[in-house]
Amino acid sequence: MQDPIKILGVPIHAMTMQEAVKTLEERMLAKEQTFVVTANAEIIMMCQENAEYKKIICEDAELVLPDGAGAVWAGRHLGYKVPERVAGFDLYNELLDLSAHKGYKAYFFGGSPGVAEAAKAKAEELYPGVQVVGCYNGYFKDEDVPQIIADINASGADMLFVALGAPKQEKWLVAHRAELNAKILMGIGGSFDVLAGKMERAPKWMQDASLEWAFRLYKQPSRFMRMMALPKFVIKVMASKF
Repeated sequence: MQDPIKILGVPIHAMTMQEAVKTLEERMLAKEQTFVVTANAEIIMMCQENAEYKKIICEDAELVLPDGAGAVWAGRHLGYKVPERVAGFDLYNELLDLSAHKGYKAYFFGGSPGVAEAAKAKAEELYPGVQVVGCYNGYFKDEDVPQIIADINASGADMLFVALGAPKQEKWLVAHRAELNAKILMGIGGSFDVLAGKMERAPKWMQDASLEWAFRLYKQPSRFMRMMALPKFVIKVMASKF
């Protein structure tokens, strides 16, 4: 696996989508567990403000990919070659497609009650042959965790997708990865909601124009304060060049 570049001290593997999928499949076949993070500007900024979270991203994750126009811009602005954005939702779908073609098994953990199941049904429609071998919602207590882990392991899942939101999903995966048999561990935020049709994604033209953040803010005005991380990110990246 190639050496990562650094954006504000956070390691980013500047890969294409297909390189990322190939790397994950190769590591899975080699029985190497891979904790993968798709890091956008918000996550990189979270690392600046939360030492525990920064340790997780910088030291515990084997693969950190540039999710979002901000991460791609930052890498290029700092003089690195960043071929493309590797969005978490798109990588999630690529891995489901891989499952359908190669017989790998996936488990969906997180989201509101019923959403993982709805995402499973949509995945089965989009990717005939996909094997989603279990679902568990994100409303659980600490005492439920041993049973959740037992259920994931009993399913024989090769890939575990966790939709608890950042930073909770990454913290959960790191805390329990030694107990988990799945070889690909990935936090995917609201991807179950998007796949299930519960949350709308920006039109393709807005994604291509790096305006997905504006669409998300329009749809979810409550995200305004979180979006303030974006201008802070730009300022920090520009300052880090000097």
